Amino acid sequence: MKLAIVHDYLVQGIRGAERVVDVLHEMYPDAPVYTILYDPERMEDRLRGWDIRTSLLQDVPGALSLYKKLYFLMPVAIDYLDLSDHDMVISSSCGWSKSAPQRDDALHVSYVHSPARFLWFWAQEYIDTLRVNPLAKAFVRASIPPLRDWDRRTAQRPQHMVCNSETTRRRIREAWGREAEVIHPPVNTEQFEPGGEPEDYYLVVCTLNPYKRVDVAVDAFNRLGLPLVVIGDGPELDVLQESAAAADNVTFLGKVPDDEIAGWYSRCRAFVMPQEEDFGIAPLEAQACGRPVIAYRAGGALETVVDGRTGIFFDAQTPEALIQALGRFDADQFSPEACRDNALGFSIDTFKRRFGDYVQARWEEHVARA
Repeated sequence: MKLAIVHDYLVQGIRGAERVVDVLHEMYPDAPVYTILYDPERMEDRLRGWDIRTSLLQDVPGALSLYKKLYFLMPVAIDYLDLSDHDMVISSSCGWSKSAPQRDDALHVSYVHSPARFLWFWAQEYIDTLRVNPLAKAFVRASIPPLRDWDRRTAQRPQHMVCNSETTRRRIREAWGREAEVIHPPVNTEQFEPGGEPEDYYLVVCTLNPYKRVDVAVDAFNRLGLPLVVIGDGPELDVLQESAAAADNVTFLGKVPDDEIAGWYSRCRAFVMPQEEDFGIAPLEAQACGRPVIAYRAGGALETVVDGRTGIFFDAQTPEALIQALGRFDADQFSPEACRDNALGFSIDTFKRRFGDYVQARWEEHVARA
């Protein structure tokens, strides 16, 4: 069996979706990795040893830095990927790679992190936050309906779909009219583990995009004067830094290596999650380090945080709701052992076993029908 892995693009470093690709490559080390774009300067060095095969967009001048603005070309790039040599395709999709066209007699299993958010669930919010002129916004608005049509049609290409959470399963059903099996993504519970005594700060770790709602956390902590550390970079960094400039209790560290993030997790009073995630790896990394979570009650957090045992929830994405949660949060209520035990249920080994068994069963069924 000749197997290929397909992922949207490898241009942003190792984040949640890329961590899944990393583990898939460990499981199937001989498989080439097809992707729309690959930027070796921004990805981990070890990826340079992979067999990475890019789309026709790779040769477009400026594509690596402008890829988000080239979203309307992504369907063309995916449609023209040549996977004809492969008996099986495993796609890891945040929007595009689930549409990769497998050979007629090949098997395609897609691991879906989410249907494209800007197409289906946050289209208006996405357009509102674009820092472009009105004409460009009008173009984006007009492009969404035909892209939805393409997305829904090509989402039927994989014979089988797996997804990362119940939230994503519901979104797949709403957007594409398909059912999917939930297999939670892997958490590196060996790298993220308890260490050091908790200190007097709270922690946010995420990409600083508007939908992450880090503004809610910054506003709440500014009002309370409590220490907050924010790890991550992104388009909202300057705006968030400006909003916190009048106080000295919020610290922005930018992008931090994983081995250093583990230390920040293990020493925080609690991890703060103001956003709704499809799944969300970071709160489990914090729990693997023995620390509780204060999370907005929505999305993947409902599957990864045990209310009253490994964290608490707040019910609105407002500073006031987060302030109330901080007022009733008692770090002594939460056992580091309970937090870590919960995270261990999402380990890399658990993912490899569950996903590997699923793929093997689908392949055996496929061969039996051939």
